[in-house]
Amino acid sequence: MRPGPSRRAVLGLAALGLSPLAALAQSENELLHYAPRAKPPAGYPAAYATTVRAAEDEGSLLIHSTTDERVAAPLVADFRRLYPRISITYEDLGSTELYHRFIAENQLGREAADVLWSSAMDHMVALASAGYALAYESPEQSHLPAWAQWQGRLWATTYEPVVFAYHKPSLPESEAPRSHAALAPWLAKMKDAPGSVVSYDIQKSGVGYFLAAQDAAASNATFWATAQALGAARPRLLLTTDAMVRRIADGRARFGMNLLGAYTVAQARGLPALGVVFPEDYTLVTSRVLLLNARAAHPNAARLWLDYLLSQRGQSVMASASRLYALREDAQGETTGAALRQLLGARARPVALGPELAAPLANAAYRDFILRWRAAMGQEKGHG
Repeated sequence: MRPGPSRRAVLGLAALGLSPLAALAQSENELLHYAPRAKPPAGYPAAYATTVRAAEDEGSLLIHSTTDERVAAPLVADFRRLYPRISITYEDLGSTELYHRFIAENQLGREAADVLWSSAMDHMVALASAGYALAYESPEQSHLPAWAQWQGRLWATTYEPVVFAYHKPSLPESEAPRSHAALAPWLAKMKDAPGSVVSYDIQKSGVGYFLAAQDAAASNATFWATAQALGAARPRLLLTTDAMVRRIADGRARFGMNLLGAYTVAQARGLPALGVVFPEDYTLVTSRVLLLNARAAHPNAARLWLDYLLSQRGQSVMASASRLYALREDAQGETTGAALRQLLGARARPVALGPELAAPLANAAYRDFILRWRAAMGQEKGHG
C-alpha cells in the first residue's frame, strides 16, 4: 500500500537463501533446471501432482498486490522453498492502480497478472462479477469459514481489523476517541488544529473508499456526521496506512481513522509513540482477497500460490513472519484471526464476500457518495 510509482520485486535466487557468490554463479534458468521436482502437499488429492508438474513447467508467476513487498517477502521465500522451479515476479501497487491496470491490460490484450491480491474487497468482487476470475476448487476450502470464498472465484486470505491510531505524547489514551460514535464530537474540538487528523483520501484510494462505504452501511447518520466534522477539522488526506502511521508516529498528526490493523499493530511494536484503538462499538474486519486471472498465462502456478496462502503452513508464515492476521483457526503465530476474535468478541464485524460489496462502485452510487464526501470536506464539486 504505497503511493507513487509501483515497485517491482523479482524474488528469485535470494529467496532461496543462496549466498551472493552462488547467486552470481548461477542464473535463474540454471537454478530452475537443476532444482528438484516438488511433491504435492501432504493430504492433497493424488491428482494434484499433475497441477504441480504443470506449474513447474510454466516456471513463472506474476503477482500484483496491495501488500507491501517487504511484508509479502517471507511468504514468497517460503513458497519458493516448496516450489523452487517457479520464479515469482511480485509487484506491489496501490489498490486503485491495481484495479484499473488489470482491466486495461485485459481489454488491450496484454499479459496481465496471474494473481491479484488486494485489500479492496469491493474491487475484487466487481472484477469477479465481470468475468475476470478463474473458478477453482481449492483443497484448502474446508478449512475456511463459509464467508471467506465466493463461487470459487474469490478467496479471503486474512482476518484484519480496521483501527484508529493516535500519537501518545500529544494525545493521552484517555482522551482519544474509542468508538465511531465518539468521532464527530471529538473532531469538533479539532477545528483549530489543521492537519492533526489523518485519514484516507477516498477519491484516490480504493481501500479508503471501500472502508468509508462499509462505515456508511454500518450507520449512515453516524458516518456523515463524522465526515462533516472531519472536513471542519481540515484533515490531511493520504493514500496509505503506512503514510498515516508515519505522520502519527513522528507527531505531525495526533489521530488517524480507518487504518489497516495489520500494518498499524506491527509498526506500533517498534514505535513507542504510536497508540492503537480497536473501536469499541464495532471493529470492521476485512480481508486481503485473492483472485486468479481467468486468462492467466500461468494458471497452474497461480493455483499453487492460492493453495499455499490458504494452507496451514502459509497462514502460519503470515501470522509469524509477515505479521498479517491469519484467517485459519489452526494457524500458528502472533497475529492470528483466532486471537483477534477472542480480543474483539461481539464487536468484530467481518466483511463477507458477496456481490453486494460491489454495489457502491456502480456509477451513480459512486458519484453521489463522492460528491457528498467532497462537500463534507469543503472541496469543489466533482470527483477525480
